[in-house]
Amino acid sequence: MKFLSLLVFTAGAVTLGLELSAARLLDPWFGNSQIVWAGLIGLILLYLAVGAWLGGRLADRYPTLDGLLAVASVAGVGVALIPSLSPPILGLAGQGLNSYAPGLLLGTLLAVLMLFSLPVILLGAISPWAVRLAVADVDEAGRVAGRLYAIGTLGSIVGTFLPVLWLIPAYGTRWSFYTLALGLLLICSAGALWRVRRGRLRWLPLAALLLAALLLLLGDPAAVRARWDDNSDGALLYEDESLYNYIAVRAWGSERHLKLNEGVGIHSVYHPQSLLSQGIWDYFLLAPLFRAENRDWRLASSERVLVIGLAAGTVPGLYTDVYGPWPITGVELDAQIIAVGQRFFGMDQPNLTAIAADGRRWLQQQPAASRFDLILVDAYRPPYIPFHLTTVEFFTLVRSHLNEGGVVAVNVGRTPRNFALVDALSQTLGGVFPTVFVVDEPGPADDLGNSLVVATREPLALAAFQANVAALADSLPAEFRVFAREAAPRARVAAPPPGTPIFTDDRAPVEQVVHGIIWDFLQGER
Repeated sequence: MKFLSLLVFTAGAVTLGLELSAARLLDPWFGNSQIVWAGLIGLILLYLAVGAWLGGRLADRYPTLDGLLAVASVAGVGVALIPSLSPPILGLAGQGLNSYAPGLLLGTLLAVLMLFSLPVILLGAISPWAVRLAVADVDEAGRVAGRLYAIGTLGSIVGTFLPVLWLIPAYGTRWSFYTLALGLLLICSAGALWRVRRGRLRWLPLAALLLAALLLLLGDPAAVRARWDDNSDGALLYEDESLYNYIAVRAWGSERHLKLNEGVGIHSVYHPQSLLSQGIWDYFLLAPLFRAENRDWRLASSERVLVIGLAAGTVPGLYTDVYGPWPITGVELDAQIIAVGQRFFGMDQPNLTAIAADGRRWLQQQPAASRFDLILVDAYRPPYIPFHLTTVEFFTLVRSHLNEGGVVAVNVGRTPRNFALVDALSQTLGGVFPTVFVVDEPGPADDLGNSLVVATREPLALAAFQANVAALADSLPAEFRVFAREAAPRARVAAPPPGTPIFTDDRAPVEQVVHGIIWDFLQGER
């Protein structure tokens, strides 16, 4: 009974550990959304239900410990196979994201989820089988079953926290699967050697343990890099997996790009031989110009800037090069990205204070007297963006930390024709700020793009922005002045259509809006 309890406890821990690790495996490719979580949890529960049914059938037909250990060992091998089989499948997912092929994306998602089916079904078979072996007297069947299922649930609780608090932060997602598999197979092998005296399947757990160890030895870290091979036109300078992201730095000569997770979007750029970034980050430089006419902002040396979504520091670098050493606070959730920015992206400006934290939580912890002249939000990661940075409550918090004449600017994704997310953020900001503007970044007619949504703490006419652009001081870099005058005509007053939702903490249908954008894009409504 003690060994069966240990086996059931381990199976429960591996099941929930696999589920949490699977979510981390899928997150970079399919997003950390409620839909992905619902699909994953629903399928895991389905597999467990099938496993419980199958385990009960097999237990009645083969009421032996060696049979149970054989099934548990196959489950362990299935868990160990996930890190080896998932990279090529996720590579296809990357191709689907690059080409916006819905069939390929759906197919790869189903293929990845199918990877979990065999091990989870077999893990689900362990508890009913163990109950069958543990019941010696039918009068004690309820007590034995209740005890084993309680032990299995305690194992599941341990498995819930084990990957999140230790395995994934310390060793990464793939090693989490290996560790879970090896733990189960060690228990099975020990049980087979010391509890099974004879039987055709006695040596199967040990063979399964050796196979899993071989998979671990052959699971070269280069398998992780295979996911980036479709973008191999640039030299890979750095790659690693942090607590929150897969991180890669690619270079074309002196130019460098920061790519996260699926590798499709670019999160930071570094052009040491060019003043501007040639991307949406340049548009953040327009934010100080959304001020009342004749405001002497050009001579201000104490403009305080907050960047939520620092990444590798493109925006602070631009501000320092164009406006000078304004004090800048940059908040980035992932501390490892900050380290990458300092190492590869020249993020060493003495006027920049980089903080590893969630942007909204950090801002909530600041005293009321802590105020900024500019708050720039660039923390949105497509396809799914953190809803808590899109709501009325968040922007109310932002407004409370803006000085008089302060400006907030937000980078928002869109297609050439579908501005649903831009409109929703404009509508939401309009519930907090008196005036909201949109500056559309020009881009290819058949690709995803960006807009900068700008809101001002005091009412402002668009003409004031245009006048500030026209009056840019000659002391500012000529390259920036040319860019600003080319971008100014693309600025407009935000005018969301009727029925545009306002996002709140209680109801922020960000995912539905994003799904609509993706669907329209895939259908050619670009």
